[in-house]
Amino acid sequence: LLRQFVTETGKIIPARTTGTSAKYQRQLALAVKRARYLALLPYTDQQK
Repeated sequence: LLRQFVTETGKIIPARTTGTSAKYQRQLALAVKRARYLALLPYTDQQK
């Protein structure tokens, strides 16, 4: 679910692109950061 709000390079997609409101964008950013901390999402893409 969170992967659709993160680019291939691991950056969080801005609200103006996804269409989320400011309130939910803050919640989304926090959720992505927590997922990264828990190793559910990578911080960056796989360097090849």
